[in-house]
Amino acid sequence: MEIRSIDGKLLKEVEGDTLAGANLSDAVLRRAILTRANMSDANLFNADLTGATLIGANLTRAILTRANLTGANLIGAELTDADLTSANVHGVDLIDAKLSYANLTRAILTRAIMSGANLTGADRR
Repeated sequence: MEIRSIDGKLLKEVEGDTLAGANLSDAVLRRAILTRANMSDANLFNADLTGATLIGANLTRAILTRANLTGANLIGAELTDADLTSANVHGVDLIDAKLSYANLTRAILTRAIMSGANLTGADRR
């Protein structure tokens, strides 16, 4: 599978038809459209997902440490057990997202919209 920018430039090539378990650390995925993508167990350490569309995406157990999600759309996304340590989640739309047992330690959550989000057991230190 190839991940391309809006202008068609190749950003990253990933084997298979899913991003589950993919190593996307340091990837630049600004404004990427990843609606309902299966990214469970993916490594997105320090990835730039500014303005990305991740509506209904599966990010279960994903590593999003130090990722930049500023302005991303994660409505209804599955982030159970995801690691968002020190992630920038400023202005992110997390309506109805599932963040149970997610690690949000030192995450920047200013202006994040979290109505209906499930934060059961999430670490918000």
